[in-house]
Amino acid sequence: MSAFVFIVAYLILVLIRPQEYPRWADSGVPFMPVALILAVLAWLASRNKRFDEPQYPLLVLFTVATGISVAVNGWLGGAVEQYKQFMPTLVAFVLLANAITTRRRTEQVMVVFILSALLLAWHGVEQSALGVGWTGMPLVEDGRIQYVGIFSDPNDLGMLFVICLPMTVYMGSRGGMMGMRRLLWVAVGAFLLYGVYLTNSRGAMLAVVVMAGAHVWLRRGPMLAGLIAAGSLATMRLMPSRLTDLDVQEGSATGRVEAWYEGFRMFLENPLFGVGTGSFEEYHTLTAHNSLVLVLAENGLFGFIPWLAFVGYCFWMMLRLVRHSPEVADGGGDDANEEANDIAAAQSWATDRAIAWTLLVSLAGFATCAFFLSRSYLILFYLLAAVVVAHFTDVRQRWPDVVPFRLSQDIPRWGLYSGVAVVVFYLILKVLLARL
Repeated sequence: MSAFVFIVAYLILVLIRPQEYPRWADSGVPFMPVALILAVLAWLASRNKRFDEPQYPLLVLFTVATGISVAVNGWLGGAVEQYKQFMPTLVAFVLLANAITTRRRTEQVMVVFILSALLLAWHGVEQSALGVGWTGMPLVEDGRIQYVGIFSDPNDLGMLFVICLPMTVYMGSRGGMMGMRRLLWVAVGAFLLYGVYLTNSRGAMLAVVVMAGAHVWLRRGPMLAGLIAAGSLATMRLMPSRLTDLDVQEGSATGRVEAWYEGFRMFLENPLFGVGTGSFEEYHTLTAHNSLVLVLAENGLFGFIPWLAFVGYCFWMMLRLVRHSPEVADGGGDDANEEANDIAAAQSWATDRAIAWTLLVSLAGFATCAFFLSRSYLILFYLLAAVVVAHFTDVRQRWPDVVPFRLSQDIPRWGLYSGVAVVVFYLILKVLLARL
């Protein structure tokens, strides 16, 4: 229990970041390192140590690759610094994925995500009204809201709101309290949507459309999903936001496409190890503005393959659960007890599948935002991935007929997928460059 408490405390510190408020920023107390160290000690003393999903070795390989890419480019000390910076993310992923051992804990972590995002949205509303929030952070120059730390960019703040929206839908779907619980979570979701609007992040707004389309696609098919997505996008473009400027020839979009081109050129010149983690802006005036391009340019294929496999497995795991049909009886047992057990099992699977659905849509939202941002190393994604891995492991323990993943069998597959991803992105880039 203690390991779960400490890693949740660390999660709250990552999301809410009170240690970076003005009154505590200069206190000198290392809140996050202390919470993480306590979580590690509690985890070491516990029996729950699991490394059976492929994301564990893949994240280790990616971590190693980030340092090697720096060392190969001539800075051995930089490799050590890179490991120091990314190691808390690796440790937090392992601890959170190990600490979530039940469905109840999965739901509790989802609530932590939602309530943290709600607090940040509230801060944004105050900031929008007064010009400055209680953290001391003002609006950015163009009037968009921001927070502190890793959410000081409105796009990152919008990304957090985006991944929490499907979680509010799941929490509201459970009903109870004469419909008041559902109403409460609908209100929370609406508030987070307003937060997305206040960030004025085009990537976050597009992510909302993609999540809505993905949700309908899985339930009703691609045609209705396409119609709803197109209608949602058209409605958003009519609203007063930066989404109305969404065009490849618009200044910001042009800068992104040029950054993608430069990133691809860096990869072609250093295909194995890239130009070194954190070195993109030494070769170009802007960051990559694309998480895939950033890994490809800075880490080469040596880092890109495990990173793509890590991300891909997260989607694949939730898709496997959504599409799985367990061997659950239909309630036709010989006695009342057997029939009740069959009904309970069917309800249990329905809940597990609903959580998988929720996490899959959250992943789709994050991926949409990350396509326009350089967030390959951002801890937020790896914390979400930890919830995904934990849920898959937990479901497999309850339902042994769920087929596990074996990295040793999939290595050739991920090598092929990585090559296809590079070629597809190159073709997309060629089309975009032709329109400039």
